[in-house]
Amino acid sequence: MTPQDAPHILIIDDDPAFNRVLTRALGQRGFAVFGATDPESALALAGQHEPEYVVLDLNIGGSSGLRLIEPLLEANPDCRILVLTGYASIATTVDAIKLGATQYLAKPADVDSILKALNATDVVIEDEVSAGPMSVDRLEWEHIQRVLAENDGNISATARALKMHRRTLQRKLAKRPVKE
Repeated sequence: MTPQDAPHILIIDDDPAFNRVLTRALGQRGFAVFGATDPESALALAGQHEPEYVVLDLNIGGSSGLRLIEPLLEANPDCRILVLTGYASIATTVDAIKLGATQYLAKPADVDSILKALNATDVVIEDEVSAGPMSVDRLEWEHIQRVLAENDGNISATARALKMHRRTLQRKLAKRPVKE
């Protein structure tokens, strides 16, 4: 495969170190990789290169990466978009898929997991379903994530909507809920 034939992949993550590491790793796997750390450069690169794959961070500089899904699909309607996030929740997963993302993956994720998710053609369904209700901690996490999505990832607006101090909300978001 020549470099011109290599599939194009766009990495959109506001963490420059993560962006650089993932870009380098995918480049070593034979992709033509382009990295962006902000929405403007991401959309410019998408228009220029029409990537077949996109790895999109859910939170880009305090705003929702979900806003980029539609313009990315306009650049290439066949593009496979993987939403990658440190704040995984049912609400944001549903929103991402409804908007046109093909997969959703929680951080931390290694390169093999990312490639597997980008190339997956089926939705993976867990064999076991929890028989009991969600824990209070998990319910709180899901509610916070829903309100955060409604406020486009804005922490201050979400804290006001939840009637809690912004720092308290940030502490809650830094904790990962226990898997059920």
